[in-house]
Amino acid sequence: MADIIPPKRKRLAKGPAAPLPLPDCVALVLQGGGALGSYQAGVIEGLAASEIEIDWVAGISIGAINAAIVAGNPPERRVERLGAFWDKMTSALPSFPIFMNDQMREFLHEWSAGFVLAAGVPGFFSPRFISPMLAVPGTPEAMSFYDSAPLKATLDALIDWDLLNHGPVRLSVGAVDVESGNFHYFDTTETKIDARHIMASGALPPGLPPIEIDGRLWWDGGLVSNTPLTHVLDHQTDALLAFQIDLFSAATERPRTIMDVMAREKEIRFSSRTRQVSDQVMRIRKDRELARKVIAKLPESFADDPDVIALRAQSQEHPVNLVHLIYRANAWEGGSRDFEFSARTMREHWEAGQQAVAETMANAQLVAHNIETGTSAAFDLTVKPTPLHIP
Repeated sequence: MADIIPPKRKRLAKGPAAPLPLPDCVALVLQGGGALGSYQAGVIEGLAASEIEIDWVAGISIGAINAAIVAGNPPERRVERLGAFWDKMTSALPSFPIFMNDQMREFLHEWSAGFVLAAGVPGFFSPRFISPMLAVPGTPEAMSFYDSAPLKATLDALIDWDLLNHGPVRLSVGAVDVESGNFHYFDTTETKIDARHIMASGALPPGLPPIEIDGRLWWDGGLVSNTPLTHVLDHQTDALLAFQIDLFSAATERPRTIMDVMAREKEIRFSSRTRQVSDQVMRIRKDRELARKVIAKLPESFADDPDVIALRAQSQEHPVNLVHLIYRANAWEGGSRDFEFSARTMREHWEAGQQAVAETMANAQLVAHNIETGTSAAFDLTVKPTPLHIP
């Protein structure tokens, strides 16, 4: 693209063939998805191994927890702290023996999810002893089936809140105001974030209670949008490389069983149209490029025209490259995959995230070219080394 805003600095990440140049801002965009969030942890470890410096991390729900652990720890401790979190989450369900038959594995998977429904997740949430149907109206006990209080202690133990709020990594987490229904991002550039904001982003009803912050009640941001991509792009101020880490695939095979139907419904609901958003972003950038070309052809006498000045300002842009890393479920993972917190499944998700980064870095030549030339595009390099969209 011509007339883009040039990058301010040059950084390099370790690639398998050649170093990958990094733009002024590298962002992680972390979707919600409960137990599937260990895939994001694997991606984060893979990016760290490739020496990719993170400047901004935005998350919803479980993505907000992973994001807070990244922003609230120095680079050398992030993977360790993520490991501590996920080990605790899965400590009640160890690595059971694997059966080669998918039907047996699915049975074990669903049994593990049923255990979570009955017993909760250590350090995350626990079942209430009294049904919310019998609790006093208006109390937290009356508004959820589980108590998320254990999560606060877990977050406080794993996150340096002073570093999170004043350190080099920007953090954004999304939540929904229960009374107004408005979606809002708590951002360290505007708000001092603590455990309440992270818990609010993951307070999915009716399982978990709303979280009160400054007199307002907040629920899981995934109720409105499960992916914070738009927030990052709307507030972009530098050349940007964004790793969009999705836990639900928008496109997959046709369902065959009722369990497939349950899983597919959840995928469609929580994938949050990320491909549609990236398509729209690229269309807007193509329109801006066209506007810049038209302005360049105008006679000099139009240079001071107010409309031309306004159009020139609106058509300026920073380049962006979106790299999609999408978790693609195994055949035995059904509609309970987001609350199946077993150690074996967590480790498999984690390793899948690491593998996705390895495949992405092996095919990153086009991303490197775009960063060097200031071109914008979106990629899924784990499928094939070609761009999804180029203006």
